[in-house]
Amino acid sequence: MKEAQLILGGGCFWCLDAVYREVPGVLECTSGYAGGARPNPSYEQICSGATGHAEVVKLRFDADQTSLERLLEIFFTIHDPTTLNRQGADTGTQYRSVIFCGDDAQRVAVEAFIEQLKHAQLFDNPIVTEVSPAVPFYDAEEYHQDYFRRNPGQGYCHMVVSPKVAKYRKLFGPGADR
Repeated sequence: MKEAQLILGGGCFWCLDAVYREVPGVLECTSGYAGGARPNPSYEQICSGATGHAEVVKLRFDADQTSLERLLEIFFTIHDPTTLNRQGADTGTQYRSVIFCGDDAQRVAVEAFIEQLKHAQLFDNPIVTEVSPAVPFYDAEEYHQDYFRRNPGQGYCHMVVSPKVAKYRKLFGPGADR
């Protein structure tokens, strides 16, 4: 097994968490905060936008089972990488599109992937996803972990998370053409 890690922010971490928990080869998905100045921020603090953190998921994955490219393909499919500090109705820097790379090789691969997307002109607007070096990651509070599975009837889960999971399953799940 070739273990690797990737930290992604694409709006509310509940959406990314719900999707990546279904991806074969993802060994662990942890919701948390990264990219800000305050150590060990709380959810309330990052929601204020004052700490500079993004809501992110840290993926630990088996690179022999799933590739970085596959994880990025899913990422750029399930969120809008063209809106600055916003995903749907969620606005603020904590909802920015961001990838925190663990090393230079990963950064080069991520930047090349984004260049391919730009060249393919798949989006009507420019991609604004921030590509940054690794930074401290702070686990979100326990009640945020695996939130969708534990709270499927919650309004946000029903209206926002569930459609993203359905899109993932349609495009990447068993029997999908990709």
